[in-house]
Amino acid sequence: MSDPRLAQLAHSLPQLRLLTAADDLQHYGRDWTRRWTPAPLAIVLPASREDVQAVVRWANQQQVAIVPSGGRTGLSGGAVAANGELVLSLERMNRVLAFDPVDRSLSVQAGATLHAVHEAAREHGLIYPVDFAARGSCSIGGNIATNAGGIRVIRYGNTREWVAGLSVVTATGELLELNRGLVKNSSGYDFRQLMIGSEGTLGIIVEATLKLTDPPPPAQVMLLALPDMDALMRVFALFRSTLALQAFEFFTNQALQHVLAHGAQRAIDGEHPFYVVTEFDAGDEPARDAALAAFEQALTQGWVSDGVIAQSAAQAAALWRLREDITESLAPRRPYKNDVSVRVSRVPAFLHDMQVLLTREYPDIEVVWFGHIGDGNLHINVLRPDTLDEDAFITQCEHVTRLLAQTLQHHGGSISAEHGIGLVKRAYLQGTRSALEIAMMQGVRRVFDPSGILNPGKLFARD
Repeated sequence: MSDPRLAQLAHSLPQLRLLTAADDLQHYGRDWTRRWTPAPLAIVLPASREDVQAVVRWANQQQVAIVPSGGRTGLSGGAVAANGELVLSLERMNRVLAFDPVDRSLSVQAGATLHAVHEAAREHGLIYPVDFAARGSCSIGGNIATNAGGIRVIRYGNTREWVAGLSVVTATGELLELNRGLVKNSSGYDFRQLMIGSEGTLGIIVEATLKLTDPPPPAQVMLLALPDMDALMRVFALFRSTLALQAFEFFTNQALQHVLAHGAQRAIDGEHPFYVVTEFDAGDEPARDAALAAFEQALTQGWVSDGVIAQSAAQAAALWRLREDITESLAPRRPYKNDVSVRVSRVPAFLHDMQVLLTREYPDIEVVWFGHIGDGNLHINVLRPDTLDEDAFITQCEHVTRLLAQTLQHHGGSISAEHGIGLVKRAYLQGTRSALEIAMMQGVRRVFDPSGILNPGKLFARD
């Protein structure tokens, strides 16, 4: 090992897994953005929170920056190590630690996947309700660090609502036990909530106590075809007022074409501009009748062109695939992504302005968008044409993102709904946060990380 600093680390922590091979540096040094060339110093994979503390203390002594790493499924460059940082991967810290039947909580290490948490909760007849397509590879620590949302926010909220306690290693290697699973705790500042969504810039989450809840009643899944954009909110308002919605997701016909090419099966004949996958409580006959009545009313009003309701779990999964496989089907094209949000009441006006902007600024570029109408979250995917080189494409996309950020500011929205700021969106933070807020956030960061070693360059344009 040529670097004497790493040799010292390996000698002091012989149980630590330390990787320096070129393939490992490439693999662990990036996330799904694929826009930066990974160049980490090395990769460490601790097995315990004590290992994490020791690594952080070493990093302080050596003044080596640390990039915390989970499943690296983020889309904002939050887990990128491109400037000689030490990647601290929590991949090995993936155990389910304890289940408390009285508190109905599950304690896990930060590297546990969302799927593993779902399975552990199910073994006890309960659910952890946060869910999204990357469940098999994303980690709980990463979910918490970005306050992940997903497909059931309309009913259950974001990750923030389901974190009862956190164990966090500070930038000086100390251990914070935050909230300790308490339901009520009015004893000053809640640093647990501060860590949620902080993108690894205030501390390294090593363990979490998660709240669980009862499984929802039996549900039905319906796919709707819509004739135009204005119908989206009308159908949402109708279904929300008459049904107990668990999810309400929309996508365009362009998105559907990519999913069909990726291997999914068409569920509604013909092509329609917009589609909605919705899931709702259907535990008894009145609930099912209400769903059919809502569909018939939407059909009569001309808000829906066609629809299908799943008759089995397999059919429900096939309908959900049309929405959940969009990101995977677009991945080979390496799209430039925007993940934005506005208040639900502002969605119609924002959609109109967004559509005008994207049509004007991308006249010859395919734009695929979809999202969570029920919580005001839209995902915009810009696909680079073969005739445009990568640098020119990124330059054009960043120009449009600046305009999009201005549109969001006009509508009181956010440039990041659920993937964080990272490297990609830090130039647009001032559109979501005031100058005073940003200054105070930077002050908080200096208190928690006085040496500036935790995920430097992320979140703020200047640390």
